[in-house]
Amino acid sequence: MGSKLDFSVLTRGDYPQWIGHGVLTMFELTAAAWLFAMALGTVLAMVRMSDSRVAKACVAGYVEYHQNVPMLVQVFLWYFGMPALLPHAAQQWLNAHDSEFLLAFIAIGLCMAAYVSEGLRGGIRSIPKSQLEAARAVGLSYLQASRLVVLPQALRIALPTLVSHTVLLFKNTSLAMTVGVAELTYATREIESQSFKTVEVYLLSTVIYLGVSLLIMAAGARLENRYRIRTR
Repeated sequence: MGSKLDFSVLTRGDYPQWIGHGVLTMFELTAAAWLFAMALGTVLAMVRMSDSRVAKACVAGYVEYHQNVPMLVQVFLWYFGMPALLPHAAQQWLNAHDSEFLLAFIAIGLCMAAYVSEGLRGGIRSIPKSQLEAARAVGLSYLQASRLVVLPQALRIALPTLVSHTVLLFKNTSLAMTVGVAELTYATREIESQSFKTVEVYLLSTVIYLGVSLLIMAAGARLENRYRIRTR
């Protein structure tokens, strides 16, 4: 007869603090990577829709690389490879300022920026070119027309895709545990290795990830309904 589940193990010793710190770090990593990905992805989408062939080719290459190389490999490249290319002073600064977190959020943010840019580009392409031309005709520059006329509409159209990418980014923050970031998956593994309560510990982690993912999707659905009503 198999042993019964005992979730009380999660309340013993320092385990609650480990879990709480892991959840907090998970949210911090998600927020930092998301802001970075959205900002860079927006810039990349704007460049991709410009008239410069060289710039468009560079962005296309960036997108192809980040969409076709596993994110785990990119995290390893940034953590193990990139610091070796920096001056010694920069390496010391990273080591003194939580290099694991910084390099993990950069790697995840850069990767997800490629997905964000493609989602926004799809939204931009669905907007009639006449709107951009009309904005330019009244004296707006390309950047002003893109920021004030095209981008707000593109964001609304691409919202479902961006929500999906946000969920993907959130789930992929678990990869940061491979380079020592003490987020939820890292804390879960540490607790499991000490308590040997595999089912209980990983079930809790599963519930947390599932709950947050569902909350993100629910928030996204609410935003979609809100904007849909406003545009009628």
